[in-house]
Amino acid sequence: MANIGVSLLTLLALAQEPPYLDPARPVEERLADLLGRMTVEEKVAQLQCSIGDPEEREIVRADGIGGLGVFLRGLGARAAAEKANRVQRLALEKTRLKIPILVHDEALHGIMGKGATSFPQAIALAATFDTGLMTDVAAAIARETAPRGVHQVLSPVVNLALDVRWGRVEETYGEDPHLSARMGVAFCRAFESAGLITTPKHFAVNVGAGGRDSMAIDVSERWLRENEFVPFEACIREAGARSVMAAYSSLNGFPCSANRWLLAGILRGEWGFRGIVVSDYGSVGGILTQHQTAGTKGDAARQALEAGLDMELPDPDTYAAPLLEAVKSGRAGTAALDAAVRRVLELKLRAGLFERRTVDPDRAAGANGTAAHRELARRAARAAIVLLKNERGALPLAPDAGPIAVVGPYADQARLGGYSGEPERVVTVLEGLRARARVVHARGAAPPGGLRPIAAGFLEAEGGGRGLRGAYFDNRTLAGTPRFTRVDPVVDFDWGLGGPAEGMPADFFSARWTGKLLAPATRVYEITATTEDGVRLWIDGELLIDSWVNRARTTDRCTARLSAGAHELKLEYYQNRGTASATLGWDGNPQEGDAELEAAVTAAKECAAAVVVAGVEEGEFKDRSTLELPASQVRLIRAVAAIGKPVIVVLLNGSAVTMAPWLPDAHAVLQAWYPGQEGGAAVADVLFGDANPAGRLPITFPRSVGQTPLVYNPRPTGRGWGYVDGPGTPLFPFGHGLSYTTFAYDKLAIEPAGIAADGRVTVSVEVRNTGGRAGDEVVQLYLTDEVATMVRPARELRGFRRVPLAPGARATVRFELGPRDLAFIGPEGRPVVEPGVFRVRVGSSSADARAEGTFRVTP
Repeated sequence: MANIGVSLLTLLALAQEPPYLDPARPVEERLADLLGRMTVEEKVAQLQCSIGDPEEREIVRADGIGGLGVFLRGLGARAAAEKANRVQRLALEKTRLKIPILVHDEALHGIMGKGATSFPQAIALAATFDTGLMTDVAAAIARETAPRGVHQVLSPVVNLALDVRWGRVEETYGEDPHLSARMGVAFCRAFESAGLITTPKHFAVNVGAGGRDSMAIDVSERWLRENEFVPFEACIREAGARSVMAAYSSLNGFPCSANRWLLAGILRGEWGFRGIVVSDYGSVGGILTQHQTAGTKGDAARQALEAGLDMELPDPDTYAAPLLEAVKSGRAGTAALDAAVRRVLELKLRAGLFERRTVDPDRAAGANGTAAHRELARRAARAAIVLLKNERGALPLAPDAGPIAVVGPYADQARLGGYSGEPERVVTVLEGLRARARVVHARGAAPPGGLRPIAAGFLEAEGGGRGLRGAYFDNRTLAGTPRFTRVDPVVDFDWGLGGPAEGMPADFFSARWTGKLLAPATRVYEITATTEDGVRLWIDGELLIDSWVNRARTTDRCTARLSAGAHELKLEYYQNRGTASATLGWDGNPQEGDAELEAAVTAAKECAAAVVVAGVEEGEFKDRSTLELPASQVRLIRAVAAIGKPVIVVLLNGSAVTMAPWLPDAHAVLQAWYPGQEGGAAVADVLFGDANPAGRLPITFPRSVGQTPLVYNPRPTGRGWGYVDGPGTPLFPFGHGLSYTTFAYDKLAIEPAGIAADGRVTVSVEVRNTGGRAGDEVVQLYLTDEVATMVRPARELRGFRRVPLAPGARATVRFELGPRDLAFIGPEGRPVVEPGVFRVRVGSSSADARAEGTFRVTP
């Protein structure tokens, strides 16, 4: 009888559950039931997100909330899973309708969180020209993401990197639509097949004039369809991406976050997108404050909602009281509100969030940072490395070559790139080489950005002691009593995603350092403050730096004429969210730089070869007006090269650098990108020949910044490409990359020789390893429409294969071309395949055709 009683009670409880909570019912029925129960306040709440800590702030309320983000980043996998479970329970216990919360984070090259595997940055993955490897990496990231309680990733970035001055080139898959589409599809398909929601971004076009992020964009619809739209459409139609992020920028006069043509017309109308559109962080507010196409927050909310933007990130702002008031007053349509809410709820229902509200902490702990994932990260880093130059047999290094000098500002630093998590262990280039050879290390030059930190010998703390007295506050405004004080010998901190001390919050803290600056001589000094988020600096009561704003890591500079002796100094800093760092530097002791350089030169004299690890400062909010390495690094390379020993330059960066001042001095150059947590080991593998480099450039490297923007596939000029002071050709073309072996191409076949406009043609070529080492060749196919009714690019990438070959081995590589590959947007604005001759070039880069032929499209 007891068992019968329990069964009856269970059945009774199930019968009392509303239909929308019944997983056995059709999604459409559940949606209709849920929408019919919702108040206007609850509907608006589903379009809101927050990135605060829901256990510390009153974020999850009775009306509910649509999404939460980034609040799990600072935690290990198990702790993140446990916290995610507690937060989802809040939605069950505190909200009327018990709607689960959509949790998002970034996963560009690894989920952002403690203990997660950091794979090579996106631009490095593109350099592999290997969609199978991209799939493996994305699947590994997905395995680490899901058990943490994250449902949606704000990745991948499929904007085209058309200007290498753009600070966010590192986040992209390069300049080519076809390559970006193939990599984007591989990423999205791996995540979506694992039940996770991908968010291709930033829709559409995120870099403007001067290589500056989010500038106003004015381009033709034809250009958009043939270029920028290509990877977005592929991610949605082929890979099933279920969310899209709107860009900060305006496109042809309308903010992307309120662009009806873009969101309703192209995305939903033409491509049949059924998922949700989310804003970039703060972009809906930018309709009012930046683009000024709205006069109030309510109007900005109305414009975005009616254009088809569903959820505002990162925090409730315009999609809060302003939207609610606009709907209630009738200024914003209820139909648009219902449509947006319906899309958000349908996504949650189809993703199974109502049934799978919690995750397994044990599974999370076991899935993150595994040995298999670390090995995959190393393999991906090896595959991404591009050998740009190799003269006089400089590489590979012989195992018994003798000691190696390892110098440069990044030799002993891990460069992971933007949107990186915190892996448990990172291998620097120095560590990687130390595991293989006897190494002599000297930095040789300071990292780019601010000047060298002011040493303790030039600082006197308030109250005594060498350094500055730091007072640390658990808020952003230096309010109240400090949580603690201490004397910091130097202000040179990189806290990452952590706080300045145990017990301090990792976000929303501030600090004030006070004391005296001891100037060694009377002169004008340059002083720098490099911080993430706000900073203010006073010397002798004069405010010299005042940048009290949220921002990425940025260097502020000022000058001050100081007499020899002591000067009052006060430095204030606050951290908002994410990573935290603060460095106070100056040029007060130039002898430090000379001593560093001399140490590097001495190290090189003692060794058989020198490896110089160099790089630039770039990233989000860090667009560049120059593409050169910092002067101190150029000086280092040339000084070491003057000794006469082989010099190998290893570049750790995410975009192009110009090399005119130092390239002739370098015997070999490796572009290693931001190679992930195993990057140092991978660089050592390549330098010593255990791995044969086969990465290829997914962007064009210009000779000088004056050539930018420079891409491999422009439409032909009406006259010429050159400059009065140099050629118009690039330093290294798209697709370029050398090897320790050689390859020959033969037996090109194009079948059939003629096809109809809707036909298909097969291109095959035999590739043979003609050298003495095993290696991969990246076979690239470029297509040219010989005569067209509209001006077409001289060449366009239409296929690529990465082929491993043993010495003497050969392989036949095949490509199939169809109407999508042959079409362009014709005079009527529609895709058209015109009759005529198409030229096929197959080779090792966009500028290195090894075999070519033609076929004809017949009327």
